[in-house]
Amino acid sequence: MTNKSVRKLLLSALVMILAACATVPITGRKQMNLFPESEMIATSLTQYDAFLKENKLSTDKANTEMVKSCGHRIAKAVEEFMNANGMGDRVANFKWEFNLIDNDTPNAWCMPGGKVVFYTGILPYTQTETGLAVVMGHEIAHAVARHGNERMSQQMGIQALGTGLAIALNEKPEETQQIWMMAFGVGANVGVMLPFSRSHENEADKMGLIFMAMAGYDPSEAVEFWKRMGESGGQKPPEFLSTHPADATRVKNLQEFLPEAMKYYKKR
Repeated sequence: MTNKSVRKLLLSALVMILAACATVPITGRKQMNLFPESEMIATSLTQYDAFLKENKLSTDKANTEMVKSCGHRIAKAVEEFMNANGMGDRVANFKWEFNLIDNDTPNAWCMPGGKVVFYTGILPYTQTETGLAVVMGHEIAHAVARHGNERMSQQMGIQALGTGLAIALNEKPEETQQIWMMAFGVGANVGVMLPFSRSHENEADKMGLIFMAMAGYDPSEAVEFWKRMGESGGQKPPEFLSTHPADATRVKNLQEFLPEAMKYYKKR
């Protein structure tokens, strides 16, 4: 390849990267999303349906209804806020869905387009609907902030610019699916992405506090929830080897941000 060709390739890549720059709502952080959100949402439908077929839905009607009710309530508040602040395009194509999976792992996640899963294993820590709202607001924040797109962009890099997510899925389905699942917290991800992931967690914590407050849930419950998580026992990895902030760090950050979140709180 000639020097001229290399320069043209680099220039094209730079133009595409600049075009992919966006601003995260509320925090104002600049981010790079290389993949069209329409592709991300379309892929999430396929991955979400496949996950539900391979995993058992909870038969606990009361908790299932609580997950769905809390999710739709926060989603409505988020949509109203986004539309009122000229950011309605962030959620315009979301088709919200909330499911509770029978699994002892304390986990929850949200894919692009508002596809949310809670595991029954997290319910002993959420305890109440307000506690559930802490996690729900956090996971919805990941989707609204398009963290998954950003993480996929980091993982797949410039090589995916010319192909797009759909082609990548067809050419390397197993590899791309693994990256996809890791990008949305369905699997473990250990490596160079870790500091970047902790940054996303901090951002989703702040946005999540505001989202739950908008929906009428007391955001101060977030501090108590993470204290319970911190007291749950078991061997935990040090913070620099975890995709999530250490519990003590998280609680401190939440306490500092709480006064801002309380400005949005309207007790129902």
